[in-house]
Amino acid sequence: MTLKLSRSLLAASLALALGTFAPGVFADPHEQVLAHAEQYKGEALKLLERLVNIDSGSGYEPGLTQVGDIAIEELKKLGATIERVPNTPDKSSHVIATLKGTGKAKILLMAHMDTVFKQGSAAERPFHIKDGRAYGPGVMDDKGGIVAGIYALKVLKNIDFKDYAQITFLLDASEETGSDIATDLIKKTAKAHDVTLNLEPGRPADGLVVWRKGSATALVEVKGKASHAGVAPELGRNAAMEVAHQILQLGKLGDEAKKTTINFTVLNAGDRKNVIPDQATAAADVRAAVPEEFDRIEKDLARVSQDKLIADTEVTTTLKRGLPPMPQTAESDRLMAMAQGIYGEIGRKLTEEGSGGAADASLSASVGTPTLDGFGIVGGNIHTPEEYAEIDSVAPRIYLLSRMIMELASK
Repeated sequence: MTLKLSRSLLAASLALALGTFAPGVFADPHEQVLAHAEQYKGEALKLLERLVNIDSGSGYEPGLTQVGDIAIEELKKLGATIERVPNTPDKSSHVIATLKGTGKAKILLMAHMDTVFKQGSAAERPFHIKDGRAYGPGVMDDKGGIVAGIYALKVLKNIDFKDYAQITFLLDASEETGSDIATDLIKKTAKAHDVTLNLEPGRPADGLVVWRKGSATALVEVKGKASHAGVAPELGRNAAMEVAHQILQLGKLGDEAKKTTINFTVLNAGDRKNVIPDQATAAADVRAAVPEEFDRIEKDLARVSQDKLIADTEVTTTLKRGLPPMPQTAESDRLMAMAQGIYGEIGRKLTEEGSGGAADASLSASVGTPTLDGFGIVGGNIHTPEEYAEIDSVAPRIYLLSRMIMELASK
């Protein structure tokens, strides 16, 4: 009775120290894991600062190599064996770190090194902390995920936890843009593991992601006829006008009830003000929660585009599919329940969320490997100059990932 009471009081005091105690929650945390997670908070933020202050936009090989080198240095200290997998057409490399244990479970962790930010962003907006939040390009997406993964593995090493067959930490160099090499690598690696934990950012409300939409790109190409815009515009066939007509009607092909969206984002037409343009293109971002919606969109693009505004123009539509949807499944629900129980050990509660953003987790799930996403540091304003990470989420998220690995290894 006395031992049980003292452990409960310790759980409450540690949760209060993290600023996370919720009344009525008295589950016992793993004291060693929680102590190490809190101890590593300062170190983790220093590593995050180093990574954020390196430009590593998709395709920028010097920065991606530098980020990979830092991660490799940290992972080698933990005893990981390292493999670099070259990515093409750029010269960056994916990183695969492997730790061997004495148990049976094979657990895959995934994060990505590339960001959406252009070269020079780190100098313009270097890492800084203000009002409890860390800012800088890629601070939450996904350099916070890299940091969470490294320090969770540090915690496990410190407590000499090896009750797993293998932990693989895959760092993708091209998640934001995708690549055939990354796709094949992730699918092959995930298929060889029992479970995948993807370290994309924790959602602003402190959530994990149980489903994701898939992505595709719709392309509309219009061929018209050039003519002098002032002298004889009637002899031309205005491709710009036609592509404008097409985006207005094709932009209505989404289905709110099915969570399908189509948003035209890139337009190109003409290069001289006094010439009727004979070429125009428009590209749209397409998202869908179920694969069959991509089939429907592809057919409707071809059908609806036959309704033209400008006679004698030629309109062609194509749909290039990207990442598949990641559906919510019984396996992801089981993983979510496990994570919820672990977070409850430190008096916190996870929100269960879906996302319109595609991610590598979809590739893992597509080969049948149970997958749960969002294990990185909590943050918000993703893909914007105001992207941030919550400082107070660092220790709890390290705890969550460490304990999740331990629980999965024991099953």
